Amino acid sequence: MRFLKNVSQILIKNIFHNIDYMKHWIQAARLRTLPLSISGILVGTAIAVSFGYFDITVFVLALLTTIGFQVLSNFANDYGDGVKGTDADRVGEQRLVGSGVITPAQMKKAMIITSVITLVIALVLIYKAFGVANFGYSALFFVLGVSSIVAAIKYTVGKSAYGYSGFGDLFVFIFFGLVSVIGSFFLYTHVFYWKVILPALSVGFLSIAVLNLNNMRDRENDIKAGKKTIVVKIGPQFAKYYHYYLIVMAMLSMMLYSIISFESRWEIVYLISFMPLIAHLIIVKKNKVPAMLDKELKKVALSTFFMSLLFLIGKFL
Repeated sequence: MRFLKNVSQILIKNIFHNIDYMKHWIQAARLRTLPLSISGILVGTAIAVSFGYFDITVFVLALLTTIGFQVLSNFANDYGDGVKGTDADRVGEQRLVGSGVITPAQMKKAMIITSVITLVIALVLIYKAFGVANFGYSALFFVLGVSSIVAAIKYTVGKSAYGYSGFGDLFVFIFFGLVSVIGSFFLYTHVFYWKVILPALSVGFLSIAVLNLNNMRDRENDIKAGKKTIVVKIGPQFAKYYHYYLIVMAMLSMMLYSIISFESRWEIVYLISFMPLIAHLIIVKKNKVPAMLDKELKKVALSTFFMSLLFLIGKFL
């Protein structure tokens, strides 16, 4: 009986240990960032649907590829800031490397595994979208895939990490906006349509807005760590003006696309998602405590996701 009791205690202890271990990795993956990351895929797919193109396999593979890039980016961000000591006094979600819960070696291994899995999914996506007949397109998207992996890692990792020199906004705009929307549209149609640039700008601006909120919240900590974000360079007041511009231009870009490509009243149902964004601008204007901006990140990210989802649903109706 004593033997069975000891065995059961060991099993229970291991089970709870494994559960805690998995919780840490789920936390490191930062699942709350995933809805924003797939917004560009939803918008690009919606426009392809309006052209009569849709492939469920391409859609699912594109979502999985984007999620893989985002998780990789989150792991790399946790690792890069952790080894540099940037997360020592940060506000918001706990970072696992900086707090010592996950070791740098463990996180580096997770980054390698995530990179390989994501690249494999991307290759399957490219083959499904273009087959063997369009080698040029396949080569282009392979380069984009590798570039996305490099960009995700180099945001905070290494001496030349671009997130530490103020280029984070530009790369977020390129990969979360332009590449995500225009690229996903191209996967279905194999053609470039200039009007797709407008909703791509919208998703790109809103993605930068989320990053800008993060940088406004962490400004003092970033200054101590030598992280020269746009917010650190232009100061808190101009960072607010910059933020207003991003949100307003995002809404205008999306509405302009709808005006020049209007097909049905259902496709403008996404305007509902602008209501929390307008309320958000008022909160940012009145804000005097940067730490209080943390909850606004979720509001902008989810508003972007719901805008994209409603835009997609409207195109199917």
